[in-house]
Amino acid sequence: MATFSVAKVYFVVFFTTEVFATYVRVQRPGPDDCEPVVVAHRGSSGYVTEHTLGAYALAVTQGADYVEPDLVMTKDGHLIARHENQLEKSTDIAHRPEFADRYRSMSVLGFNITLGWFSEDFTLAEIKTLRTIEPMPLIRPGNTRMDGSMEVPTFQEIIDLVKGLEYSQNRTIGIYPELKSGAYFRSIGLPMEPAVVEIFHRNGYIGSQAPVYIQSFEANSLRILKKITDLRLLQLIGRVSAQENARMITPGGLKDIATYAHAVGPHKNHIIPRDFRNRLGRPTSLVIDAHDAGLKVHPYTFRAENAYLPVEFRSEDPADSALGNLDEELEAYLATGIDGLFIDQPDYLVRLKSRFCN
Repeated sequence: MATFSVAKVYFVVFFTTEVFATYVRVQRPGPDDCEPVVVAHRGSSGYVTEHTLGAYALAVTQGADYVEPDLVMTKDGHLIARHENQLEKSTDIAHRPEFADRYRSMSVLGFNITLGWFSEDFTLAEIKTLRTIEPMPLIRPGNTRMDGSMEVPTFQEIIDLVKGLEYSQNRTIGIYPELKSGAYFRSIGLPMEPAVVEIFHRNGYIGSQAPVYIQSFEANSLRILKKITDLRLLQLIGRVSAQENARMITPGGLKDIATYAHAVGPHKNHIIPRDFRNRLGRPTSLVIDAHDAGLKVHPYTFRAENAYLPVEFRSEDPADSALGNLDEELEAYLATGIDGLFIDQPDYLVRLKSRFCN
């Protein structure tokens, strides 16, 4: 009878485990398997307070392909999920007397903004004492029921959540962070680009096939990222028709973006403008031009509330917070050939795309 040494047994167990793990990874459905991809904007932020673990978890259970955290930096160099570094908009810091002396004015690259509390003035330990609040209470009054119940998550905590949910969902879930105010944070000695890459690489997200996009409005930030990672990048394009945005959406501008990014994220009005009555007009050539340049197109932001919908899709209830006919707006944009989109109520798009994906 054949005998096996301890070393041989270890090899067999190790080899079998590795092959099985690889098989599971290969066979598990991924976020890019079927387009359009569903990017849960700030999590499922139409239902749960944005940029909380609750919002990200709900988005995943609703079927989102990617969760999208906005990232800013703390004083001690930690990445946390907030839409901006001004904390009183989305946390209870204004009611924390222990931090009253941190209230100050701020200048971002020479431009003054309002007084407030800012993430870069706080350590992560201090941030963790805060609790989140709904930043759009008039539009989403239902979300205010959760005010004060959740922490500000770190980027690492979001990754941990996603990896855990992959097992229960039996699919790979993508992560789609936006670096907020990259130039500003570099100017104060807190560069975000190497920090986000280091966390991604440390957690096994490496190369262009990883279920990751890193996005920014700042081309310089993306060019820095291009030099230090092969993870996919997306150039955001603002709504305002500034000179830089106007150049980016031209065929030449898109070809330039393709030298450092995998995709573009234009404001949706660049794809289908609205007319003077706030109704959808005719599509532009942006999607075709971007595809010709080799770029994916993921526009933003789709929301179900009347306040954000074209007039023809709004509810009979005139309140800004009332839910209108988001399905019809989504259908109009899907007809242009977009490859995915950012959405606050991801279940709407999950339901529509079910006709493409089994």
